[in-house]
Amino acid sequence: MKRKQYDKLLEPLEHELVAMARWARSTGTRICVLLEGRDTAGKGGTIKAIADRLNPRQCRVVALPKPSDVERTQWYFQRYVPHLPAAGEIVLFDRSWYNRAGVEKVMGFASDEQVDKFLREVPTFEKLLVDDGIRLFKYWLSASQEKQEERFAERLEDPLKRWKLSPIDIKARTRFADYTAAREAMFAATHTDHAPWTVVDFNDQKHGRLTLIRDLLDRLPDLHVPHEDLDWPELGHAPLTEEFDQLQPVAPFPLED
Repeated sequence: MKRKQYDKLLEPLEHELVAMARWARSTGTRICVLLEGRDTAGKGGTIKAIADRLNPRQCRVVALPKPSDVERTQWYFQRYVPHLPAAGEIVLFDRSWYNRAGVEKVMGFASDEQVDKFLREVPTFEKLLVDDGIRLFKYWLSASQEKQEERFAERLEDPLKRWKLSPIDIKARTRFADYTAAREAMFAATHTDHAPWTVVDFNDQKHGRLTLIRDLLDRLPDLHVPHEDLDWPELGHAPLTEEFDQLQPVAPFPLED
């Protein structure tokens, strides 16, 4: 998809996302979105597309590093619980507790016993979240190995993207089939009525973002408040003149003619 077409289609969705955030704030709705998928699937770009126009104090992105020595001794879900949304908040997980069923399993960071225990427990954990009123959405961003290799090569060639290419990513390239098997086992154990998975084709990342955002908005059935009908604040007076007595602004950045 070309950028011009993408931007044109994204703009009305951005208006709906802003209305959704305003609705969530006014109703106290808690929204939690998990974005999972292979490396380079497009999680970061999707999160940016969702959060770009929203208040960062309301819409939070959670991308946890590897667990510390202390966290490894805790209940597995414990490190994720503090990041769950409060009333009116939207939380986007760039990978989530499902690390245990994916990268930790495939790369040997968790034992078979730990993975099996996780798969048994996670439906109950998510049932507790949903029963407490959290709107939980679980997305798997699907991309072929061919597309993954193209994106790895792009990251390697671009100095501004090389930081995205980790040693784990390099090792994972040879474990494509293992990740597929792990994903299928995860789906079989955790695709439930109360917290179903939604798979989105991300071989075209721009098209995938639009599809995911549209699906997310459509799955909030009680969000029917028109954007213009929401209770927006009003400006109270004309602009005031700003003056500096003690200090002056730094010289403007020079612009080329």
